[in-house]
Amino acid sequence: MNRIYRSVNLAGLAFLLLLGVAAAQDLHPSRRPSPMGTARITLDDTYIRVVYSRPYKRGRDNIFGTEDSGALVPFDKIWRTGANEATEVTVTGDVMIGGKKLPAGTYSLFTTPGEKTWKIHFNSALGLSGTGSFDPETRKFVAADLPASDVLVLTAAPGVLEEEVDQFTIALDSVDDGADLCLRWITTEVCLPVSTP
Repeated sequence: MNRIYRSVNLAGLAFLLLLGVAAAQDLHPSRRPSPMGTARITLDDTYIRVVYSRPYKRGRDNIFGTEDSGALVPFDKIWRTGANEATEVTVTGDVMIGGKKLPAGTYSLFTTPGEKTWKIHFNSALGLSGTGSFDPETRKFVAADLPASDVLVLTAAPGVLEEEVDQFTIALDSVDDGADLCLRWITTEVCLPVSTP
């Protein structure tokens, strides 16, 4: 009788371990609803890399718009510019972005979308979960004071794409005098020129 109970207990334990392994695998970044993405380019001797998460449209028709309209990303509110952790940009040398100097380093990238103008924030706060962090003691989200740690804030006019982009994309597109850092989602595109000094 003890052998039967022992066999049942071992089988139950093995089943629970398999469930735990399966659950842990589902947390792997490649299985996220908004998977990780990277964009990278080398300009002269400077390497530029963007690491971000890529949400899908998922049937949502109101992505960028007014808060009153219930937009997923409301105008005039700071956005993590992707999903999950804050988007991070690394430049190994000084670069010119939108005509202004960004020193070598790693920065969080945030945006403040607007109907006619977007603000693009390069910020010194790192390791954030979106626009803040979770306090392990209170188990609550604490918003970061992002304006206080902005290193560079640029403005750009959004453009309209002819073809819809279902999954949020950040690209570093090569051009004659450097690259264009472009954010694209649904029919919205926002680009900034990037070059070496």
